[in-house]
Amino acid sequence: MIKKHITILLMLITAAVISSCTTLKQQQQQREDIVIDIVHIEQAQDNLAELVEMIVPLEALGGTEARRRQDELSQARRMISELEKKPSADINYSGELMAWSGRLAILEGRYSEAQRLYRQSQAASPQNIPSVILGIRLEGDPEKRLELVNNELVKTGNQASGFGELQIERGRSLAELNRFAEAAGAFDTAFTSGIVSIYQKSYETGRNRAWELRNSTDAAAGTMGLLVQEGVSWKDCISIVNNETQLLRFISGGRDITDAEFFNRLLDRAFIPYTQNINENEWPAAKPRADEIVTRSGAAWFAWHLYAESRANRGLLSRYSARYTTMTNPRSPIADVPLLSPFFDSILGCVETELMSLPDGRNFNPAPPIHGAELLAIFRRIAN
Repeated sequence: MIKKHITILLMLITAAVISSCTTLKQQQQQREDIVIDIVHIEQAQDNLAELVEMIVPLEALGGTEARRRQDELSQARRMISELEKKPSADINYSGELMAWSGRLAILEGRYSEAQRLYRQSQAASPQNIPSVILGIRLEGDPEKRLELVNNELVKTGNQASGFGELQIERGRSLAELNRFAEAAGAFDTAFTSGIVSIYQKSYETGRNRAWELRNSTDAAAGTMGLLVQEGVSWKDCISIVNNETQLLRFISGGRDITDAEFFNRLLDRAFIPYTQNINENEWPAAKPRADEIVTRSGAAWFAWHLYAESRANRGLLSRYSARYTTMTNPRSPIADVPLLSPFFDSILGCVETELMSLPDGRNFNPAPPIHGAELLAIFRRIAN
């Protein structure tokens, strides 16, 4: 009887040990599965973050400019193709991946493919933000896009995931509708929402352009197209000042003359410089062309000559050089503008009268092109 009890006891102990070992193995397997799942999730998030870094800058450029960057488009497409070959049990990840593929398809000009991917993404994960934005971007009418964005913002609230991305879309739509002050506000809201930094890097230019244009909504229809260009020519510059002010009446006498004639008369009267290089002390022999892009130095020259003409005071054209060159230790107050440059008076005059500014507080940055919106603001200040 004792042996029987011992045998039963040993059997129970063995069963308990086996059960315990099995439980431990199951717990260990569960822990390993959890670790694997975490690794997969982290890898999936890393993959999507890399796609964001690749696609968002192209979206900010717009389809036409993005299609000029075929190497970058191809790189993004190759990455998506590789990720699509790896099956995932995470339907939200799959939905987002399809949405980014659709957004890339828009940039590639493949709208039917983008619509197909939008439907698939919505079926997999209806509320994922990349898919919501893909649906918004597939709408061609900016008024309807703005309505879609506003509806999504009402649903999600300002604390929800995707708030910043939706504000970017709101800013883009408002800018297309020439509601520039609101567009700049939407971009600023997006930038302070905790959105990843690539969005601010990509859309900072668009935000600044909207801010420049915020007071231009009353511009003539022919002017508005010039204001949104990356650079404007002398011909464009003349069109802006002639469309929006009376500053050129001294040239035209109130008669209707062509932009080409305006250009030649302004050139003959030294309102347009032969060079825009502030380090050249002598004018070159070749005349500038009407289609030459206006830089900040050229704009300062033109604006200051208009300012002096509008005040009937030609002495303004040499006011600053006459003062600074007679000082005991003469030097330019603007770091990148030489005292003996022909542009010294024009640039210093524009800065002192707040027609133009020093971007960093020290330098004028004479070489970059000037935007049409900034020119319009300058001309309006002179006219007023």
